[in-house]
Amino acid sequence: MEVGALSVQLRAEQVPDLPLPASPAFDPRAARRDFPILNQTVHGKPLIWLDNAATTQKPQAVIDRLARFYAEENSNIHRAAHALAARATDAYEEAREKARRFVGAADTGEIVFVRGATEAINLVAKAWGRQHIREGDEIVVTWLEHHANIVPWQQLCAETGARLRVVPVDEDGQIRLDEYARLLNPRTRLVSLTLVSNALGTVTPAAEMVAMARSAGAVTLVDGAQAVSHMPVNVQALGCDFFVLSGHKMFGPTGIGLLYGRREVLEGMQPWQGGGNMITDVTFEKTVYQPAPMRFEAGTGNIADAVGLGAAIDYLERIGMPVIAAYEHSLLEYATAGLSTVPGLRLIGTAREKAGVLSFVLDGCRTEEVGRALDREGIAVRSGHHCAQPILRRFGVESTVRPSLAFYNTCEDLDALTAALHRIRHTLVRRGH
Repeated sequence: MEVGALSVQLRAEQVPDLPLPASPAFDPRAARRDFPILNQTVHGKPLIWLDNAATTQKPQAVIDRLARFYAEENSNIHRAAHALAARATDAYEEAREKARRFVGAADTGEIVFVRGATEAINLVAKAWGRQHIREGDEIVVTWLEHHANIVPWQQLCAETGARLRVVPVDEDGQIRLDEYARLLNPRTRLVSLTLVSNALGTVTPAAEMVAMARSAGAVTLVDGAQAVSHMPVNVQALGCDFFVLSGHKMFGPTGIGLLYGRREVLEGMQPWQGGGNMITDVTFEKTVYQPAPMRFEAGTGNIADAVGLGAAIDYLERIGMPVIAAYEHSLLEYATAGLSTVPGLRLIGTAREKAGVLSFVLDGCRTEEVGRALDREGIAVRSGHHCAQPILRRFGVESTVRPSLAFYNTCEDLDALTAALHRIRHTLVRRGH
């Protein structure tokens, strides 16, 4: 892979030349052309989108599929005999089958459409947790969790008298498996953990942790929101009871996501919302519910965006998740080497196994100032606590700057980031920020 004009700019900044990653069987520039939003300037500079952990951009194939649904298929589903209802129902259920295949579920009855990972976790907390968690029980999470995988369990503990236990991490942001093993006990009812940390990029040993939890008799939930855009996922290989994801973090629309649940677990759960579409019969005396997954999809769902998520899955599968994982791994190594040349920059999270997240702080510079300065260079990153305050505080910071990668990013993007950080640090430190 060649480094373009931006690497020349790096040399002009007297930054050492960096080793290039091995050329993969993938062209990120060709992929970039599939994303119309990336073909623009911001503050007069070409847009470099490095805020992928917050949301990914959408390929033209997804945009076109959404437009075609509203132009040709729009109808409510499962309820009418006319042609458009049949088209919409077919498109919706085809998307469910694509989702099943993407996460490796055994059948489509294990795939529930929800608004996103947050709603999926809340669904489990309400529909499974209220049935099975009692006073004195314990729920285990890790220090790496997004707030969405902390707050619902805190609420459930407050409601039931259960206790929340937290698995610590080491100085690199890696799970302490020895401490995790000590936390597991006969009172452990649920273990809920992330597969990839949204704040640090740490890839957790989720399959091993799930197996340990099952040996202790606990149910398991894996938050895959930050993982599914970076690596292949198979829920049967993970062995988890629940798995959640958000479509907007895997190049699909906002407002759509998935809950995977093992069929026998889902079938034992009561609905968490009532209304149309989730019933087979209603009288004033009694309601009979649909089987899973329909019993968890009350009302008119986000039909078009489910179809759009199916199109995003098609797009990812055409590239191949193993190809994406290999390319992004090389890109992450390149980015890490580049950031290491910036004086005063400290990476927060240096696990051996990481996905495409690079959280850092810059000595003498406030994170929000760095984020704004990068924006003026056309570089979009996230600065803040990333809805993961506990893990940042574990490392003694309240916020970080977080560039995050996707397969449409290039070495030139990262050269531009590194060069900009050299300039920004010099400017902000000189001004006393």
